[in-house]
Amino acid sequence: MKTQLMRFPTAVARDAAVDAWFEAPDHELRRMVQPWFERMRACGGDIRELMADGHPTICVEDAAFCYVDAFSAHANIGFFHGASLEDPAGLLEGAGKRMRHVKLRWGEAADETALNALIAAAYRDILERVEAERGLEGP
Repeated sequence: MKTQLMRFPTAVARDAAVDAWFEAPDHELRRMVQPWFERMRACGGDIRELMADGHPTICVEDAAFCYVDAFSAHANIGFFHGASLEDPAGLLEGAGKRMRHVKLRWGEAADETALNALIAAAYRDILERVEAERGLEGP
């Protein structure tokens, strides 16, 4: 089924807490994923964001589709419905029912073309899911 959305009704157009997360001192891995978060922010006028479970999360309206996180040795770009995305470059990791992520590590170049394509696909996918859910709700 195309619906089953994770909703965050407190998502806003621009969340100061998200910017603060990226600006924290001594967190270079956060800055590694910041350009990708900016790419997500630029997907459309319906984009909203918030801090969810301690990491910056991007939504279409209030429906989550991507997040970023940073750990001690790598950073993740996560996709809430990643299991259903086409991934010809094989970037996605994880075995969950729905979620998948891409790991970024120091000294390893990201496949920018493939990652941009995943972000665009995730955006299109969540738009379809939001529209499908609206259709189920009726007029």
